[in-house]
Amino acid sequence: MHVPTCVRFRLTHSMEPLGKKIFKGLLVAELVGLLGAYFLFNKMNTSQDFRQTMSKKFPFILEVYYRSTEQSRMYGIREQDQEKWLKSKK
Repeated sequence: MHVPTCVRFRLTHSMEPLGKKIFKGLLVAELVGLLGAYFLFNKMNTSQDFRQTMSKKFPFILEVYYRSTEQSRMYGIREQDQEKWLKSKK
């Protein structure tokens, strides 16, 4: 029995190998994670108030931010934050 080319293409196209689907899923997940990390870092880098919120909710993420900025030789951010937050408690 002869199957037309357009039907054959649709059948083979719809039956993508599982490995290829998993790879695409992982690639999309990694891109979403990378974009999320970029936007989170950018928000923390530009907003001291957001860093204060992060210190209350997710202190371990804020610590990663501080360490990464210190590794980049951007010193003093942690100290400025602590100084401001101590003054605001009074």
